[in-house]
Amino acid sequence: MLKLLWILFATMAVVFIVDQSIKSLFVEGFRYYTNCIDLILVFNKGVAFSMFAFLAEYLKWMQLLLLAGVVGYTLWLREKRYFLPVGIMVGAGLSNVIDRFVHGGVVDYVYWHCGFNFAVFNFADVMIDVAVLWLLILNYTVKKA
Repeated sequence: MLKLLWILFATMAVVFIVDQSIKSLFVEGFRYYTNCIDLILVFNKGVAFSMFAFLAEYLKWMQLLLLAGVVGYTLWLREKRYFLPVGIMVGAGLSNVIDRFVHGGVVDYVYWHCGFNFAVFNFADVMIDVAVLWLLILNYTVKKA
């Protein structure tokens, strides 16, 4: 179990540190513009596509509770195959929640506008998507004994 905890928390730390390092570049003023993708600074007060922005101050506490529940459930399951993707998801989620406490909103910076306008997102958002996909694959494939 100690090895699994190390995997979980090391993964969380790596994703958190990488994401916060990238975000600090944009908070300090980095910008880059192209024909299809702009790297700009946007503070997202809601969740995906700015949904639930009306929850304002409550949103960060709800997300912390949700992340704690995910970690607790993973520890309760004790399935080693879940610890790496959950570490990725929780590290990224914590990084976004910390943004809410520090900046009042999540620091987003990748703006896709090639052919259509897409939501502005960040590295943590991509890591959450990767982790959710990974967990879905784990849950919908046959577990071999």
